[in-house]
Amino acid sequence: MAGEIQDLIAEVRAGSGKGAARQSRRDNKVPGVVYGGGADPINVNFDFNYLLKKLKEGRFLSQLWNLKVEGQDDVRVIARAVQRDVVKDLPTHVDLMRLRRTSRINLFVHVEFVNHAAAPGLKRGGTLVVVRPDVELNVLAGDIPEKITVDLTGRNIGDVIHINDIALPEGVKPTIHRNFVIANVAAPSGLRSADNEEGEGEGDAE
Repeated sequence: MAGEIQDLIAEVRAGSGKGAARQSRRDNKVPGVVYGGGADPINVNFDFNYLLKKLKEGRFLSQLWNLKVEGQDDVRVIARAVQRDVVKDLPTHVDLMRLRRTSRINLFVHVEFVNHAAAPGLKRGGTLVVVRPDVELNVLAGDIPEKITVDLTGRNIGDVIHINDIALPEGVKPTIHRNFVIANVAAPSGLRSADNEEGEGEGDAE
């Protein structure tokens, strides 16, 4: 998730069962169901091309959505499953779960880098190499951080920034249980070339 929660637009589907679902597909719709959150399930339809575009954008199953259905209050949901045609690999059904504010979920959150001017390594011509522009975090549905911030102050060429170097908001934790790399400050290409030439020269001397 990078910033605001995206809308996911659907319409109420009349009827239930396999017959109604098949009719939806004939009408170029993808049937779905919304459940959980202490409310009755509702059957919905998605426009096929609209849903396909959302799926192609990636991370459909790992971000929070603001579900908009005409005649219903907006609700926060997360996609739990997308069934696909085994031959064509196209969506045939979507399961969405409503979220309570106290639900814990895994979501991708954007990483923002600040204070570039205060990083000696960047002043010397180094390059910030971002390994993970977004990080998957376990968060409360009612308290999702808009972003996590990496302070580049004092960072030099060769410095590596790990997830454990970042102060995460209270109650937020990474889904990966290892100290993975977020970014590093790489040497300028000219400096790297000079180092390589120097290394080759040393090899010749031996």
